[in-house]
Amino acid sequence: MEAVILMPMMSVSMSSGNVPKGPVITETPQVVLSQQMNKGFNGLLAFNQAEDQKADKTLEAQAKAIDAYFKAHDMPLEGTGMKMAVEAQKNNIDWRLLPAIAARESTGGKHACKKVAHSFMGWGSCKISFKSDEEAIEIVANNLGGNNPNTDQHYAGKTTKEILRKYNSVIPKYVTQVITIMDEIGDETINVDQKAQA
Repeated sequence: MEAVILMPMMSVSMSSGNVPKGPVITETPQVVLSQQMNKGFNGLLAFNQAEDQKADKTLEAQAKAIDAYFKAHDMPLEGTGMKMAVEAQKNNIDWRLLPAIAARESTGGKHACKKVAHSFMGWGSCKISFKSDEEAIEIVANNLGGNNPNTDQHYAGKTTKEILRKYNSVIPKYVTQVITIMDEIGDETINVDQKAQA
């Protein structure tokens, strides 16, 4: 497909004495981009679309793995997998971290904090209430990703193990317990191309 841009062109009408009468503006179509350039743009567009599709498939696979884990253990948080995967991606944290913390802290929502609402990850030592499960996931992911100026000194630029050490420094085996749950949920890298072939 050829791109066409209409640009005003000035044409000057001349009288017989070669004195300009004044500019007359007419619109004349001009081909600004060549077909060769369009091929380059189309190739880049196709590449970006393929990358977006792969990212979407990765999120879907992560969400399914999270929900499958919650379902297998009869945990109320089944159905939150996509939200957890999306927020993990937004905040550049391991996609398995939030569900593993939720499983460790409240058995996936079964034993959520009683005194505050929607607190299934033990955030703020069960003293912080959330409007919804979705808000709880967003806020905890934002903090663990180091994106909250009030807590970034604890989480920004940290590895998953370092994040977990800050998240709970009281229970000696906490890091190992959460990492074990993360491994049960799935591999850190989901190969969606391999799953598609299977």
